[in-house]
Amino acid sequence: MNKPQFGPQIPLALVEGQAVTELPKDLYIPPDALQVILETFEGPLDLLLYLIKRQNLDILNIPIAEITHQYMGYVELMKSMHLELAAEYLVMAAMLAEIKSRMLLPRSSDAEDETDPRAELIRRLQEYERFKQAAHDIDSLPRVEREIFPAQAEAPVGNITKLAPAIELPDIFLALKDIIARAELFTHHEIKKEALSVRERMTKVLSQLSDNRFCEFTSLFPLDEGRAGVVVTLLALLELVKESLIEMIQNDLFAPIYVKTASSMDESATA
Repeated sequence: MNKPQFGPQIPLALVEGQAVTELPKDLYIPPDALQVILETFEGPLDLLLYLIKRQNLDILNIPIAEITHQYMGYVELMKSMHLELAAEYLVMAAMLAEIKSRMLLPRSSDAEDETDPRAELIRRLQEYERFKQAAHDIDSLPRVEREIFPAQAEAPVGNITKLAPAIELPDIFLALKDIIARAELFTHHEIKKEALSVRERMTKVLSQLSDNRFCEFTSLFPLDEGRAGVVVTLLALLELVKESLIEMIQNDLFAPIYVKTASSMDESATA
């Protein structure tokens, strides 16, 4: 009885790089010269899926007779090569035979609700195909040390000089906002005319800074004079900055503002 032929003939071995498709009858080949080639499958479901895809069959309408014929041909090929068959392959062969026999039985007219004997096998094949495709998709994702190689680089050593930010008018107004809020606490209802002079306040500020020390901006405002005293002191400070008699310094953004006498004035006083 001839073995069933299906698809391209699978070579049995490689002898010095040449494929051998038939067993020799009168030629002795040393066992060490043979390399067995066989499609490897992860189980009987994988083999069935391979046979269905190779023959381009519809998985929802499997011809059980044809697929069983191919399956048994593959099992016979494994037996002829003296390979031990796993029990699950034989169980699948028995299941295919059972499905084939159930399909050959005549169906009664009142058996309309009887399920297709192939339904369970089709469900298992579809589920296996989904998991196999998912495993293939996961395996094709980029992997570290395969497609992706982490790169490491050390930051260059450099000397960073931190420059003090320039003091702008909004910074002065921001500091003045808190001073005015505290000055409001000392307001009263007594009506009294106060003589406040900007020039006099400029002289007073310079006297506070006469020892060439840094003085905090907020400490130069007398809170007991109320809003008018704050305004006069601010005008005096701005006038002194305009005449380059004092300097305002801020070490960082939103940091306290400090006031000191200008460098040129200090040098002239020293001389």
